[in-house]
Amino acid sequence: MKTIGLIGGMSWESTVTYYRLINEAVQKRLGGVHSARILMHSFDFEDIAALQRAGNWAECDATIARAGQGLVEAGADVLLICTNTMHLCVSALEKAVQVPVLHIADPLGEAIVAEGLSRVGLLGTKFTMERPEVLKGRLTSRFDLDILTPDGDDADEVHRIIFAELCCGRFLEPSRARLAAIIAGLAAQGAQGVILGCTEIPLLVTAGDAAVPLFDTTALHAAAAAAFALEEG
Repeated sequence: MKTIGLIGGMSWESTVTYYRLINEAVQKRLGGVHSARILMHSFDFEDIAALQRAGNWAECDATIARAGQGLVEAGADVLLICTNTMHLCVSALEKAVQVPVLHIADPLGEAIVAEGLSRVGLLGTKFTMERPEVLKGRLTSRFDLDILTPDGDDADEVHRIIFAELCCGRFLEPSRARLAAIIAGLAAQGAQGVILGCTEIPLLVTAGDAAVPLFDTTALHAAAAAAFALEEG
């Protein structure tokens, strides 16, 4: 079994889910009391969020790269950035290490294409919804997908709910209802499914909140990590 390196804590709420899902997948595959070999670098998210707010992405790149190097030095065979937004730093991480980095967009794109969909909505932080380097560019270029995002007040509210509530462990019914309404709005614009493109959103919104398929980037990314760790060779 290969050792998985998780770059997490952004926020810790969703990193817990990564840890649980990867271990569940490994135990299901191997049985008994097996669990995954995992190393983790867990940030104080406020340090990262402050860099995001300041637009200091160069320092974000350097910080993520150092974390990845530390995990590789400790024995990690593969790395994951356990958040959508910080995939803005994936190129810097890939340049800094000599092990594979599993990009969150790849299992996502594969899952969408497997469902036969071509046009999907995307919910996430403003960085994720606006910056093509996070998800949109890769989903478009590699999987030929058309991506819709909310705008105006809806975009502002998705971003606010993530940072002011979900990352703080607050899961509120009015916010669930608002996100469900935003998902319905994207479906009305032609989205055949919607990406839950923030690793915290699936902690609040589930399949029952939408009339179209929802794609949980956390679950898909974690499943890809477990599969990679268990590959032979």
